[in-house]
Amino acid sequence: MKKLAQYVLAATLGVSATYASADAISDAAMSDIRSASAKVRDEYRNPQQTLRFFGLTPDMTVVEVSPGGGWYADILYSVVKDNGKYVAAHFYVDDETSGYYKKSVEGFKENMKSGMKYEGAELTAFDPIKALDISEAGSADMVLTFRNVHNWYMRHGDEGIDNAFGAFFKALKPGGVLGVVEHELPESADDEAMKKSGYMKRSYVVAAAEKAGFVLEASSDVNANPMDTADHPKGVWTLPPRLALDDQDREKYMAIGESNRMTLKFTKPKS
Repeated sequence: MKKLAQYVLAATLGVSATYASADAISDAAMSDIRSASAKVRDEYRNPQQTLRFFGLTPDMTVVEVSPGGGWYADILYSVVKDNGKYVAAHFYVDDETSGYYKKSVEGFKENMKSGMKYEGAELTAFDPIKALDISEAGSADMVLTFRNVHNWYMRHGDEGIDNAFGAFFKALKPGGVLGVVEHELPESADDEAMKKSGYMKRSYVVAAAEKAGFVLEASSDVNANPMDTADHPKGVWTLPPRLALDDQDREKYMAIGESNRMTLKFTKPKS
């Protein structure tokens, strides 16, 4: 009877933890710190489903690489702020950095001040050539990056990608998770398209992660869009939200929606 009671208690605690995690993500997605315009894009970015797939829990130390204006940061920070830690590995800034990147980092810093929405978060820097220490080695439970791999590849090629995944591997604890969401180029397309389209082949991303030491744990179609052919006049930026052609064929591209995206969960081996 005692063993049965222990089993029931353990099972109950397990279920409670699962629901707590799910509720924390739901609550964060509905939080008032998110703007109405940000929430509208949940239809295409599926943040709740994506973060559950990656296995996010409130007690994790999470590093988000290149968080930009904070679309995902609003959710991630809210999930882990009480029992975990949020680290923003933002743009690296030096004398050569563009004004856009500098402004983005400064805006993020403002939101980290006392009484602001990211109070208590940690800021580091990432650049695939100049800044690779995104967090203390072996300190992160999870490293996440959303629609950034193409930027590193377009600017720095294979070297930039190898450096990036190596940095993620170094930052994670053994058993830690790397979550990647990226615009997906069909495998049948010419590799040259990755240099300018904003889309990447899944096989390339997986190979780069495995080269760094990661194991592909699972993939998800949660961010897939079969209507996206990935061969648009101005690459991925032809589609919403950018709509690089302005009003030209606007209805056509709005009907397609945002890009087809791979969602990949990697792990760092425990030994």
